[in-house]
Amino acid sequence: MNYIGLDVHYRTSSICILNKNGKKIKQQTVRGGWSKLLEQLQEAPRPFAICFEATCGYGHLYDRLSKVASRVVMAHPGKLRLIFRSSRKNDRVDAEKLAKILYLDEVPAAHVPSMNVREWRELIEFRRRRVDKQTACKNQIRSLIRSHGMKAPRGLWTKKGLAWLASQQWPTLSSQVRCEMLLDDYAINAARIKKVTRLLDEIGKKHPGVSLLRTIPGVGARTAETVVAYVDNPQRFAKSGQAACYFGLIPRQDASAGVNRLGHITKQGPPTARKYLVEAAWQAVRRSPKVRERYERILNGQPRRRKIALVAVAQWLVRCMQAMLTTGEVWREAA
Repeated sequence: MNYIGLDVHYRTSSICILNKNGKKIKQQTVRGGWSKLLEQLQEAPRPFAICFEATCGYGHLYDRLSKVASRVVMAHPGKLRLIFRSSRKNDRVDAEKLAKILYLDEVPAAHVPSMNVREWRELIEFRRRRVDKQTACKNQIRSLIRSHGMKAPRGLWTKKGLAWLASQQWPTLSSQVRCEMLLDDYAINAARIKKVTRLLDEIGKKHPGVSLLRTIPGVGARTAETVVAYVDNPQRFAKSGQAACYFGLIPRQDASAGVNRLGHITKQGPPTARKYLVEAAWQAVRRSPKVRERYERILNGQPRRRKIALVAVAQWLVRCMQAMLTTGEVWREAA
């Protein structure tokens, strides 16, 4: 078996090839797109394994490399930074290091989901960006109303409220134009969000994991589908704590000589999933006596610990979700 390390970029890529004894037999820089890179790999001595660092478009690249290599390993970029700490760093050096850790079988591998799951994740992220844009649009409209000393009616985003907004006579032409354009943006975004949400609901209905997680009080369709899409295969986590680590909900730790310091959460992993999990934790605290009891115990009667308690509940929830997806059991309210 030969071992190939790839430092991949859009326009240039570096290749390093080691033979079965770990000796470097070839190193080169390929100029051009990924198609050019694949042409060069066709000439590599077979059989060979490939290691590359996760990058934008990793799924497409992984699929194409899997057709020419005996084995493909995608390295986790965050863990690689801990391994590759060095005063000398360039594409050729990185490619050689990737080849060496592949030869030593010490690659911190990242999970590569199927194409369908990757598309599902991208659709979830697309909807979240649309919602963020819609929220920004709403904030601008409210700011415009307040800047003219006007009082908006309750239910501003209902049909009646939007009709009131469209009927207003603004004191200046610029305000009138801004209002009209913001209302146009609002209507366009609302239609797009509705379309994407409908598609996500159709996908979620076909996945039993989404229905399973929705048995948790406070967990809605958006949270359930996001967790299922990013967990993908629950068996890839040996312990439920690893799932909490994947979603960045565990505190940073600095322990030495018997002193253990815990800091803020790591915030690694998908931020959209982490956001939904914290929102779901707050809803679960309101709706579930079991979750409320845990929240109150962590809060310990100290109002300043509310955020800490809420994040701790979110971490516990994701551990429960991973266990539920592994066993197929529904949520049980009794302790």
